[in-house]
Amino acid sequence: MQKTLVALALLLVSMSSGANAQQQQRSGTEAEQKACSRDVSRFCRSVMEQSDLVILSCLQQNREKISKACNQVLVSHGQ
Repeated sequence: MQKTLVALALLLVSMSSGANAQQQQRSGTEAEQKACSRDVSRFCRSVMEQSDLVILSCLQQNREKISKACNQVLVSHGQ
């Protein structure tokens, strides 16, 4: 679970833009972590040790399967 949150935090940092947004998203909000952590564990476990962009790609490839909440996190970050 901890690895999932770290991976999600890295993912959110890569998706944020601007210094202020980057500072705020450095670890992702608790709600964003909660929204996607289960999906990352479930669909992207095999790539969790790889880069945040690989995890993002995995979530995008599984977009039809991920939760509505996680999908909304991706959409809110322009993904």
